[in-house]
Amino acid sequence: MRKKLLGHEHPHVAETLNHLANLYRSMGRCDEAEPFCVQALEIAEQKLGLNHPKTVTYRDHLEKLRDILNNT
Repeated sequence: MRKKLLGHEHPHVAETLNHLANLYRSMGRCDEAEPFCVQALEIAEQKLGLNHPKTVTYRDHLEKLRDILNNT
């Protein structure tokens, strides 16, 4: 819905993707969460900048998720 209203690369879309990734991760479906994390981070880097707090948060989430995936 947000993609249709705001466009595919809007920061609010990144926020929604990050929430979806966290939901999948909390359900133990980390392999399905990773693409959402990657998309959220890519949008945030492009639209908010590399040092924006949300970009840093999304990067941290992706790193933690990849740690989980590498340890399973």
